[in-house]
Amino acid sequence: MAQRHRLSGAPESIPASAGIGLRSRHFAEITESRPQIAWFEAHSENYFGPGGLPLFYLEHIRKDYPISLHGVGLSPGSIDPLNREHLQRLKALVERIEPGLVSEHLSWSSFGGVYLNDLAPLPYTEETLTHLAERVEQVQAFLGRQILIENPSSYLEYKDSSYRESEFLAELARRSGCGILLDINNVYVSCRNHGWNEAAYLDDIPAARVGEMHLAGHAVNEVGGKTLLIDTHDRTVCEDVWKLYAAALRRFGPKPTLIEWDADMPALDVLMGEASKAETLLEEAHYERAA
Repeated sequence: MAQRHRLSGAPESIPASAGIGLRSRHFAEITESRPQIAWFEAHSENYFGPGGLPLFYLEHIRKDYPISLHGVGLSPGSIDPLNREHLQRLKALVERIEPGLVSEHLSWSSFGGVYLNDLAPLPYTEETLTHLAERVEQVQAFLGRQILIENPSSYLEYKDSSYRESEFLAELARRSGCGILLDINNVYVSCRNHGWNEAAYLDDIPAARVGEMHLAGHAVNEVGGKTLLIDTHDRTVCEDVWKLYAAALRRFGPKPTLIEWDADMPALDVLMGEASKAETLLEEAHYERAA
């Protein structure tokens, strides 16, 4: 049975167990049934309003479970100035909810004040690394806490990149002091799309910096006679990603792991079933570490 938590003036840590994304379709069911799940992750921007039902439910659920906040709109890789209004709203939410983890993406999504409805990839160069490390430091100083940065799924590469993505993410963590949200499905999707080596990708990531993992489903498309994987978050985790997750657990040890599902939202029981699969692998990893 999930333990019950109360706001205490300090963040509630996220356990090295499986959690699921908090989505509006399941608000009422979660508050009524209190499912046996270790934690929930919420998309920060959905709760930036000063009130309303989403924030009401988030606060109510936070009383019973640890919460992680996952952002999609900060655009840390952009050359636009950091959006101070966005940061202030995020800080207010962090202070109100006291999340165990706060995360964003290794991407950009704005230019000239115009926002894209996507998480665009970055060139992995020294110039980008210096710029992004400074931005992440500014965000962490403003929030007064460490954040995690998530590796993206990608469908193209920049010709002038001088770092492998995994090297870039590891160096960003070293320079800025941020943690890493390692999305295992994104590792699989990007490696298959670009011909990267999955084991080498995991080896580049410092285990001590990994604060959370994500698992999700993806689509397989045929484009111009080539196979392209698309990170869709609309189906169950495939067998190959489960295998890569098991390898990641051997490399990094048990970490808080989220089942991420954002489209064609299924019943809560389906998400709980996916979380149960992750929990089984986490328990095995805990046992192996203790043996």
